[in-house]
Amino acid sequence: MEMKLPVRQVVDSQAVLGEGPVWDAERGIVWFVDIKQHLLWLYDPASGAQGSVKAPCQIGWVLPASDGTLLAGMQDGLYSFEPDTGLFTKQCSVAGEPSSNRLNDGCTDPAGRAWFGSMDDNEKEPAGRFYRFERGVIEPAGPDNICITNGPAVSPDGKLIYFTDTLSRRIMVCDIAADGSVGEQRTFTNVGIPGAYPDGPVIDSEGYLWTGLWNGWCVARYSPAGELVEQVPIPAANVTKLAFGGEDLKTVFVTTARKGLSDEALEEQPLAGSLFAFDSPVAGAVTSPVRLTP
Repeated sequence: MEMKLPVRQVVDSQAVLGEGPVWDAERGIVWFVDIKQHLLWLYDPASGAQGSVKAPCQIGWVLPASDGTLLAGMQDGLYSFEPDTGLFTKQCSVAGEPSSNRLNDGCTDPAGRAWFGSMDDNEKEPAGRFYRFERGVIEPAGPDNICITNGPAVSPDGKLIYFTDTLSRRIMVCDIAADGSVGEQRTFTNVGIPGAYPDGPVIDSEGYLWTGLWNGWCVARYSPAGELVEQVPIPAANVTKLAFGGEDLKTVFVTTARKGLSDEALEEQPLAGSLFAFDSPVAGAVTSPVRLTP
């Protein structure tokens, strides 16, 4: 079922690989990244202000942290970013990660743990896996041997976590125990849209999963049972991820990408690479800051 919601361009970012939108409730802004151009973008929907900062290397995601900084997943590890100064400071590498890998997507859970994935930067080898970051400690958690990881996304009650294996077109779900350990994975959905690949997911306040669809021209919404229930068309083929924001968490911000598009394709979709927004009838869930200390 198609949701006929007006979609508007809010930032003409012309991102090669726009990704990782996240709502920063404390500042009232959206952060998102352009991985391939090493850019961290911000957008203030109240004022319309926007801008970008150059990162030291490929930047996959940022998440608001408990001390007012942002935790950033970069090509070579985790960094802190200080919004007031624009400075990135490396905190640690991820043990065991090949030099040909990079970090790609991340989220937090209600307990303030950060979850993220790695992937082969050349998008050929099944060298990626998922991790949990808890108060300075990184541990493998969830599926491995994946070429392109996306997500994770955690349910509002913190009991379920969703992992995306993009090239297999599969989203998996696992139980999360109180101590953060992850149970056995099971298939949540296989997308159900011909030619489309699941990219970044997020869970709304009703427990439904929304995901960007690469080569899908839309974001899709799935029921807790994994059934495709709604689609929102986006004027770009490569839809990467979305985030719920605004005071009522009903404004959906959507990143897109120009990567892999021919000149002819870009003529057909001149807004590709933009940050888009639309108003949702359903609210998102609150993003918990990353807890950095006990």
